[in-house]
Amino acid sequence: MANPNRQFQVTEPATLHALVQAQPLATLVIAHAGAQHVNHIPLYLDPARGPHGTLVGHVARANGVWPLLPQTAVAVFHGPQAYVSPSWYPSKAIDGKQVPTWNYAAVHAHGTLSAVDDPVRLRAILHTLSERHEAHRPDPWRIDDAPPDYIDKLLRAIVGIELAVERWEGIWKVSQNRTDTDRAGVVQGLMAEGTPAAKGMAALVQGGLTA
Repeated sequence: MANPNRQFQVTEPATLHALVQAQPLATLVIAHAGAQHVNHIPLYLDPARGPHGTLVGHVARANGVWPLLPQTAVAVFHGPQAYVSPSWYPSKAIDGKQVPTWNYAAVHAHGTLSAVDDPVRLRAILHTLSERHEAHRPDPWRIDDAPPDYIDKLLRAIVGIELAVERWEGIWKVSQNRTDTDRAGVVQGLMAEGTPAAKGMAALVQGGLTA
């Protein structure tokens, strides 16, 4: 994990899984023959598969990563993030010894990445992914809505991938190292920024304030 400060580390599976489910677009990284291979792929978490869950998705058959599998890999999921101005800290008025920082939440899933080239399993992956992202819609799209021969053609153009998670890492750098007064100032400053990212981070900072 990039930030070793234990104060910022999160280990509760439910919290980590919630971020993965809310922000499914992963930065997927493997190393092979001295080169780094980086892809940005939406992944679905099946928490019941394996001791730490399994992440499932697919890539284009033209993508050069899948012939390299199986490989050790890490999937990085990014949550809310925002710049924090020292001007938001009330304590700045005391001695001015404050500097900017950046707050963020992220999850790293480490494990073994493998390819899925079986048409039946691949179709099941597509069903799962579409149902996951369409479920909240009043008229959800389903694979069966498209002509079967069209779907069969597309299936031949993709390859499934599965990351069997062996270890989770989470970091929530959300001003835990500040006083409640300074944290309240950060929340106020972020809300004044008004952007979705700032509001998302404000909610995380506010969630750690003591009652």
